[in-house]
Amino acid sequence: MSDVSVTTERVSLEALAHLGEGHIAYVKQVRSEDVPGLFPQAPKIAPGLKLFALHAADGTPIMLTDSREAAVANAWSNELQAVSVH
Repeated sequence: MSDVSVTTERVSLEALAHLGEGHIAYVKQVRSEDVPGLFPQAPKIAPGLKLFALHAADGTPIMLTDSREAAVANAWSNELQAVSVH
């Protein structure tokens, strides 16, 4: 018989928002129709395009590009570890 310890502690939303802050960014594929909500300052983009957004660990949008590789390169150039979100 093994002794297994299980914890049921929960992480607060505030703590979760700060997890990885300044160290981790995530790349998420977005549709061009979603761009105005994420990047209000972005110029109008044709509908139906698949784009990639780089977000800070807390969800703050950082950049928008047409390739995942460019988003990852931007994260690396800003000393952030990029992770993918599906």
